[in-house]
Amino acid sequence: MELKEENRNGTTLIEIEHIAKIYRMGTEYVHALRDITLQINKNDYLAIMGPSGSGKSTLMNIIGCLDTPTKGKYLFKEMDVSEMTDNDLASIRNKEIGFVFQTFNLLSRSTSLKNVELPLIYGGFGASARHEKAMKAMENVGLGDRVNHKPNELSGGQRQRVAVARALVTEPSIILADEPTGNLDSKTGLEIMNLFNELWKAGNTIIVVTHEEEVARFAKRIIKLRDGLIEHDSVNHHQRALTEEAQP
Repeated sequence: MELKEENRNGTTLIEIEHIAKIYRMGTEYVHALRDITLQINKNDYLAIMGPSGSGKSTLMNIIGCLDTPTKGKYLFKEMDVSEMTDNDLASIRNKEIGFVFQTFNLLSRSTSLKNVELPLIYGGFGASARHEKAMKAMENVGLGDRVNHKPNELSGGQRQRVAVARALVTEPSIILADEPTGNLDSKTGLEIMNLFNELWKAGNTIIVVTHEEEVARFAKRIIKLRDGLIEHDSVNHHQRALTEEAQP
């Protein structure tokens, strides 16, 4: 289904054409994705929804270059992902895609700042540049005064903000969030979704994978999957704006 509104920027980041993903489970074949065609543009804010088994996690893994389709074509910035080497894919994951996970995935013995610096270490940045970029990212998520705190010294919402800062620090093309409010209470989850809204308004491209309608309502575009197919793809005309409830 074609969108009824044009993307604000129009620059295509991702083109997916007729991809499918089939897993072999013993003697059985599981069709996680059957036939997905999808375009994601710069400054899109997209929610991918669907019940358990719909294929949303598989699609997220393919978009994030964590898995490859069984068939079909995936172009990232006009580059064919199927032709990339393992090093190319690792570089895409490190520089172009900022991941935010439900379980935060922070190093427990490292400070917030060191956690945020981690992608920059893999990217080959020097110590001074890492420190400067990580500090800026922490300030951008409102945690400039928590840089020396370790994860166990932070609330759940603060830990997720550190994870968002880590995703932002390489200035990626896309922020890819998997159930980002899943381990948070409703008030803290609302704060995180307001943060995503602010990041989108600042020009970031955001993809959120969720099963929660309340989370999807923040996105500008909602895709619903069922049985490995796109059931619905449309602009969200009732996008939830920043709310006073989420303010400190």
